[in-house]
Amino acid sequence: MARRRGVEETLRAAGHVLVTAATPGEAAEALATPGLDFLALDLRLPGLDLPRLQEALNPSGSHPPDSLEEAERRHIALTLRHTRGNRRQAARILGIARSTMLAKLRKYGLENVGTDE
Repeated sequence: MARRRGVEETLRAAGHVLVTAATPGEAAEALATPGLDFLALDLRLPGLDLPRLQEALNPSGSHPPDSLEEAERRHIALTLRHTRGNRRQAARILGIARSTMLAKLRKYGLENVGTDE
């Protein structure tokens, strides 16, 4: 957190118009900010569709697909948001045991996704 604030202060001091985004939705909204010339975005945000972002930023370029692990992380986060954090329901939708779901939440750092965050 302190490192991020330091980067933000440095960029603003250099005269950049900077908007930070905590969610993919905020990032999309930030892109409409007049004068925006710098957007800081954590590419590990739950639910961030990295391939779509890459395609939007470079429509004619080719890029490698996500790893299976990253695709799984993103899909679990999406399912948790859909169930508003109900882990049991998310596990049922994903077709996995609740204990497996809990292990994956720890593995991917998604313990609070779908809740009030």
